[in-house]
Amino acid sequence: MRGIVFLDRDGTLIEEVGYLRDPSDVRILPGAAEALRVLSREGFLLAVVSNQAGMAKGIFTGAEMESVHRRFVSAFGAEGIVFDAVEYCPHHPEGAVQTYRRVCGCRKPGTELAERILRRLRVPESCPRYVVGDKMSDVSMGIRLGAATVLVGTGYGIGEKASGDRAGIAPDVFLPGMREAAGWIVSRATS
Repeated sequence: MRGIVFLDRDGTLIEEVGYLRDPSDVRILPGAAEALRVLSREGFLLAVVSNQAGMAKGIFTGAEMESVHRRFVSAFGAEGIVFDAVEYCPHHPEGAVQTYRRVCGCRKPGTELAERILRRLRVPESCPRYVVGDKMSDVSMGIRLGAATVLVGTGYGIGEKASGDRAGIAPDVFLPGMREAAGWIVSRATS
């Protein structure tokens, strides 16, 4: 194992469509499957960590989220990609659904989901960590984890870069998409 890569889902690996509730709307972004194959072949663990506040907001149900999840996993499985872990946070502090309305440590930029994955996969402290996403919450989670961070220009990435610059939050690198992110991670791990 050369490292673990924490990946955002919507806007990073698949097209950003707002609150994704229909499995037929799951579409892999160009270059994402190829990038994950490279990372996997190079010995990196692949872990998806995603905020899914649509559950807290009552926009989609747990059954709809599970259906989308199955489609997401199967779409990448058809491309030869097997994720080592996939975790979702359904919470939001202003949610309409009481069960999910709360401030939590698992909603990015919180690190609870990533830490759970690290424990479950028994990833040593010395193992390099990377975070790739299209939002500053992904970058902030990565900073808190002590990970190298990549903000991609897909999804919300371009707008988020501008807001991060204003807020003084910066990724280690800003790249067009997953293909370039995978190349950066592999080259960083070999240098």
